[in-house]
Order: sequence, then structure tokens, then C-alpha cells
Amino acid sequence: MTKSKNASHNISILNEKPLHAALKKRYAQAYDRCEVLVDGFVIDIVRGDVLIEVQTANFGAVKKKLAALAMRHTVRLVYPIAQDKWILKESGNGEERLTRRKSPKHGAVENVFEELVSIPGLLANPNFSLEVLLIREEEVRRRGRRGWAGCGRRLLEIVDR
Repeated sequence: MTKSKNASHNISILNEKPLHAALKKRYAQAYDRCEVLVDGFVIDIVRGDVLIEVQTANFGAVKKKLAALAMRHTVRLVYPIAQDKWILKESGNGEERLTRRKSPKHGAVENVFEELVSIPGLLANPNFSLEVLLIREEEVRRRGRRGWAGCGRRLLEIVDR
């Protein structure tokens, strides 16, 4: 049984994490199209002739996709870095907020270099650009059988671009 293009498109929306969805929603403009199939890849946002991908971690995961698309299209990769982060601990079922504290770690634009080692060839491609967002986020952790586990990141604010 094969999946239709529409079926894979719906799966990508269903598996979307809260931070990714929130960034896409805030980043998209009135006439943008979201979750569009281009050259066999589902693109987060299509703005005119520009393909925009939001990637919250691990550039290596989208390396082949970006390289293939940048051969024929203008591609912008949007990457958020948590300038400030709050850690929220919830009960195992997520119904009760237990604690919330500010993380002592602060991200900066320079943190993007840790990811750029995954895509060195793309940096020389004139069709590729990178936009770094400094954000405030909340990381949600829930108590499980083996201790605290991260279960999502939430966008609180876009501080700078």
C-alpha cells in the first residue's frame, strides 16, 4: 500500500512539535503557503519564490533536503536559539504544574556554529540563506518511570532576528 502525497503531507503536520508549529505560525505572512510539496519535499513555508524551512535542532537531519532544494530554488533556513529558557516540570500526565525555574544557560547567535558543521557545502550556495532567531522558550519536562523526560519546547517570544 502506498501513501498519497496528501497523506505524507498530513503526517508531517501531525508530528509537528509545539515550538516548530509556533515559529511557523509567527513567521508566516498573509500570502504565504504552508506545508507545500516542492520537488518531493514538504516545505514549511513558501513565500513567493522563496522556500522557508524552520529547523529547531540538528541541521544534519535536513542536509540532503536543503542541498537538493537549493540547487533549483532560493532556500532560507530559520533556526531558533533560546536566549532565555524556563524549565517547567509537570506531573506525569501533564495535568499539574509542579515547578518552573529559569535556566542558568543563555544562548547567543554564536551557538549556530555548532550546527553549521553539518552543512558546510550549503554555506557557499548563493541560493541558501540562514536566519537565526533569538527566542525565549519554555521546556516542558514530565516525570516518568526513569525520571524527568523532556516532552516539548514552547515558544514564549521572539526577541531578535
